[in-house]
Amino acid sequence: MAELPVITLTGTAHERGLTHGRELHDRIAANVDLYRGRLADDAGLTPAEIAERVELYLSVFTRLDPEYRAAMEGIAEGSEQSLEDIVMLNARFELLYSAWSAAGTTPPSECTGFGAEAGVTDDGKRWIGQNWDWFPGVAGALLTWRDNDVSVLAYTEAGIAGPKIGVNSAGIGLCVNGLGCDADDWRLGGMPYHLRTSRILGSSTLKEAVAHASLDAPSCSANYVIGSASEGIVDVETSPVGSRRIPCAPDATLVHANHFLDPDALGVKETWRTWPATTFRRQERLETLLAATRPLSMDAVETALRDHEGGSFALCRHPDMELPEPQRIHTAFSAVIDLTDGVLRYTEGPPCESQPVEARL
Repeated sequence: MAELPVITLTGTAHERGLTHGRELHDRIAANVDLYRGRLADDAGLTPAEIAERVELYLSVFTRLDPEYRAAMEGIAEGSEQSLEDIVMLNARFELLYSAWSAAGTTPPSECTGFGAEAGVTDDGKRWIGQNWDWFPGVAGALLTWRDNDVSVLAYTEAGIAGPKIGVNSAGIGLCVNGLGCDADDWRLGGMPYHLRTSRILGSSTLKEAVAHASLDAPSCSANYVIGSASEGIVDVETSPVGSRRIPCAPDATLVHANHFLDPDALGVKETWRTWPATTFRRQERLETLLAATRPLSMDAVETALRDHEGGSFALCRHPDMELPEPQRIHTAFSAVIDLTDGVLRYTEGPPCESQPVEARL
């Protein structure tokens, strides 16, 4: 795969959005078409239902963060898309996940993340990373910007103002997983997922980042692997009924896939998310692979992320042509992040298909 475009954002929130929209014009158009089709065909939403949900989340973004709304307005203007379609992209997590949950259908299973403490890595630095498994055809990019004293380098889907996998100059990094429970409901109007990830990546301390992940109940469940070069690694499981923090031991690795590690501890009832066995298989497989080497090398981690044991249940995912088309996914983005040096090593597409590209703050 070719290197992703790296877009540098400067100026006001609206000006940053304009740059985002202009530079990623065609990629944004592709994502709008893809997600409008997914919401209609996979989630079964009518145009009126999509419009209703988008209207609610536009009001949520406006109330919680006027600058985020201004960025979306800039993206819409720069990409020549409607504001409604840009809001749809930025709220796609809530729109898709709650529709799947309400329908009781089995959605695509995706994402296996990890953290590795300094006590187990061969260079004594903390790493986090993941395989982000999602729909083929999603168009991404890397964004970089500076707020106050913090510079950020992170991956986003084109058109989404809040990136979700990356690192900043304070040594804070983020990886993510989708979760699901029976309390998920778009109508709750909680803090949108991509606004939350943007705030986490703008944090200057681990405490601040974990607070952004934990506070203000979301509409839909999600998981955040948050690392700090100097302070440690914490996993945060979130749901509409509460959140749970899981620290990584000083001489250990931590792995998280797409299920709550202890749903009873959080008081949630999992439904559709745990039906596919793949989430448990990926969790166990990556735990095994990362525990097999001490000290843990970057090569060993990247080899683990390319692992195909288990076929369609593997860590490195490829479309299963025997599944219905809506359930065919692949590893759309793979990353290992060195929190100390601010280095993001990534592949666009399955990591078995290309050598990692190195991006630096």
